[in-house]
Formats: sequence, C-alpha cells, structure tokens
Amino acid sequence: MRPWGDLPGDDPERDRAEIQREIEAAGIDLDPMHEADHSHPHVHSAPGQPPIIGIVGAGAVGTALGVALSRAGWPIHALASRDVGRRERFRSLVEVSRVFVDPEPILDEVELIILAVPDDAIASLAGSLRMYAGQAMIHTSGALGADVLAPAMAAGTQIGAFHPLVAVADTERAVAAFRGATVAIEGDDQLAAMLGEMAAAIGATAVRLAPGSKAAYHAAAVLAAGGFIALLDAIAELGRVAGLDEAGSLAIYGPLIEGTLGNARALGIRDALTGPITRGDVGTLNAHLETLGAQAPDVLDLYVAAARREVDLAEARGALAPSVARSMRSSLGSVLQRHPEPLP
Repeated sequence: MRPWGDLPGDDPERDRAEIQREIEAAGIDLDPMHEADHSHPHVHSAPGQPPIIGIVGAGAVGTALGVALSRAGWPIHALASRDVGRRERFRSLVEVSRVFVDPEPILDEVELIILAVPDDAIASLAGSLRMYAGQAMIHTSGALGADVLAPAMAAGTQIGAFHPLVAVADTERAVAAFRGATVAIEGDDQLAAMLGEMAAAIGATAVRLAPGSKAAYHAAAVLAAGGFIALLDAIAELGRVAGLDEAGSLAIYGPLIEGTLGNARALGIRDALTGPITRGDVGTLNAHLETLGAQAPDVLDLYVAAARREVDLAEARGALAPSVARSMRSSLGSVLQRHPEPLP
C-alpha cells in the first residue's frame, strides 16, 4: 500500500521536499507550535499490502478489532495500553511485534493509528500525539466525528473514524458479529476507500454518514443495543410478577420479539405495529397501567413512553380514531400523576 497522498508513479520523498520548499518560500508556518519538518522517518507498507497498523487501547473494542483484522490478513504491528492485564490478553490473542505502555512511541512504528479508547479520552489523547507525514489516525467512537483528531495532524496526514455497529461484550462473539455488520466510516475519499477495504476484510459493510449526523446515528445504536437490553430487563421484571425467571421470560417473549422484527423488515415499522393500542382497546391499556403502578412501578415510565409512541404510530396509520387516541393519551398522562417517580 502506498502512503496516503501519493499517486502511482510519484516519488513521495521528492514530492514532499518540493512541497516543503514551496511552503517555506511562501513564508508559511503550518504549525508554529511544532517543528516544520515532521516527515515519517522509515515506516511504509509494501505496495498492494495493508497499512502497518497500531492500536492504542486494548479494551473490548480494540481487542476484538485487533483479532478480526489479524485473522483477515491485516496484521497488527504495534499495541499501546497502560493496563498490563489487557496488554497481556491482547498479546495472547494477536501476534503483535511491538508493545508499549504509552501511546507516543507507536507513532514511530506504524502508518495507521487506531484509537480504540473511551470517547471521553479521545480528544486529550489526540492532543498529546503528533503524526508524521504519510500517516493516518482513526478512532472507533460512534458518537464523535473525525474532527476530534485534528490536533494530531501535521502536513500530509489524514484523520477518520471507523465504528463497527456491533455490541462488543465478548471478543469471539464480536469477531463473529463483524461479519455482516455495518461500519460507519469518515475520512476523505482516499482514506475512506482504504477503510472500506478494512471493513470488507473483516466481513462488514462500510457506510459514510451525512455530515453532522454522527450523534443521532449513535443514539439510535444505543437504543438498539443498551436500550433494547433495558427493555428486556423490564420484560423480565414483569415476567417475575407472573412467576417466570429470566430464562423463562426470554424463552416466552423472545420468539415474539423475533417475529416482530421479521414483520418490521417485511412490512415496514409502522405496519408491523400490533397490540391493544393499535386495536383501540382503552380498557386493556388502563388495566396494564393499573397493574404496573401496583406491582411493577419501576417499569411504568418505560411502558408509558413506549405506549405514547405507539399511539402516535397507530393514529398516523389510520388505525385509531382521533377520539380514541385522545382517550389513550389522557390515560397515559394521568397515570404518571397518580404514580409520580419516587424521590431518590
């Protein structure tokens, strides 16, 4: 693989030198806080080969991505992690040539730096690093844009993002889930093309998001993963009222969930809506609210929020008469007044 910014037939070192001379002749200081010459001293992958990769962070995402890339023929050359236990676990799963405690030395070893660290750490980490010409840096955050990495840039560098839409709770399950998953990528056309190849290598499909949409995209992902687990927990709590343990609730309600998802895929979300709200059964809704208030008050807010959305969907579909929709909304509003959330 050629360093990013080079074209077939170009001499990268000559081009960089010519550009540098032109910049200096114009009296332009690209970054007065750093030295002007920040070209990479030696590391380049061979033409047609994956980039030389380093991962910063050996947590759940960094480890799963390292395993998947390594198995796909995209070897991981270097790792940086301050957690000794995570470093050793990563090394037990991925053959890696260089291992560091701090992230700075990894810049002398690789072409592509992957920051697989918590979202809140990305900005400060990027601010502590300085790339060499020909390098690219990406992060794996689903919520942050690529621009958070801008402080690490120098002339001839690129930044981007690579977020697999996978719930990473277990390494092997996550590696398997990459196959068929979606990866949201950011970067200019050249970097995006390489990230698309990286996604394809682990069996995923890359998509480029509309500018400014990252937070909404990630909020939807949180609802689909963590939000769904919260919903399952509420279902299990109601199951306990009915005498079911967690396994029993999953066994009984799991097929209903799977069937509903199948209907949504086949018919569309709005047309897949079923149940008492769609039928206009105000009495059934009121019975549910009364039971929840008495026997499962912790579930009440979630049920009401979902029911309000269902009323909107059913009315928009034409399944509910406006008068019935008003009656249901009145019931949903009054029940929270009768059962206010307890103070902490």
